[in-house]
Amino acid sequence: MRCERIAAAELALRGVAAGIRFQDPAGNQLEVVHGAETDGSTFVPARSISGFRTGPLGVGHLVYLTPDISPLRRFYEGVLGFHLSDYGTKPFEASFYHVNARHHSLAIVQGSAPRIHHVMIEMNHLDDVGQGYDIALAEPGLVATTLGRHINDLMTSYYVRSPDGFFVECGWGGRSIDPATWEPFELRHGTSLWGHDRDWLGGAALAEATRLRTKVAQIGLRHPVQVSGDAYAVGTAPVAWWEKAESASQNVG
Repeated sequence: MRCERIAAAELALRGVAAGIRFQDPAGNQLEVVHGAETDGSTFVPARSISGFRTGPLGVGHLVYLTPDISPLRRFYEGVLGFHLSDYGTKPFEASFYHVNARHHSLAIVQGSAPRIHHVMIEMNHLDDVGQGYDIALAEPGLVATTLGRHINDLMTSYYVRSPDGFFVECGWGGRSIDPATWEPFELRHGTSLWGHDRDWLGGAALAEATRLRTKVAQIGLRHPVQVSGDAYAVGTAPVAWWEKAESASQNVG
């Protein structure tokens, strides 16, 4: 692996003190920097939203497609020290990695050609996601994956097409983990508890995704909603059947 220092002019544009540039086995250019400048001014959104869940968790996550995921697994685990969160083989082979309390900041998924599949940004409130979804639905062809909830990071989200061709996932309610005690597990029921119809997934993969999601509904797989801060209020009445039921989530791994 060949590394080079990032030039001073580029560092100034990025607002960082120093950094290096190198490539992973698939040819993706990566940069590692330190000494980032901070800005204490208040975030002003382009439309009315509550804001994004970032801070020590980072911006969100990135999912990369590649025909052979083995070299990338060895690189991100063995060289950069990413930690495996979970992995799956159906409806496609995938590995999910964490670097902090966010369930995953990177996922490597088997695909026909190397490219970025999507980037995820997480909102502070569920209503931000729902209102954005309404806006996206108003433009024909913009929504690539319908509203749904993931099995592993428990994110409620939808995906839209970006002008550059990759997808942007807009979500809420992502799972936080304890990196010191987290144990990786196999995803045996696909990637979604419900929803997430993908108009870009065809053939056998689409059929398998549909089968797995139907199975999830049949076995009654459930996960508690992940909430933080002022994004929730406790209900006034207990849900007796849920309190007495054994959570199916124990059988995921």
